[in-house]
Amino acid sequence: MADTSSSATGAKRLKVRCPSCGEMHLYSLDNPYRPFCSKGCKAIDLGAWASEQYRVEAKPTSEDLLDDNGV
Repeated sequence: MADTSSSATGAKRLKVRCPSCGEMHLYSLDNPYRPFCSKGCKAIDLGAWASEQYRVEAKPTSEDLLDDNGV
C-alpha cells in the first residue's frame, strides 16, 4: 500500500511498504534498492527466488511434454 504526504515545499513524497520486511519507507530515485528499503531486503528477496521459494505457475505446453529427443 502506498502513502503520500506533502513536504514543506509542497512536493508529494511517496511512501511504500518494502516487499521483504513490510516497513514503510520513502520511495525515492536516490534509493538504488527500490522498491526495497535496503540492500539486505533486496538480497533476501533474490535469495528466495534463487532457492525457488517463489514460483510462477504455468500450464505445460506440448513442447514441455516432449522428451529430450523431440519425440
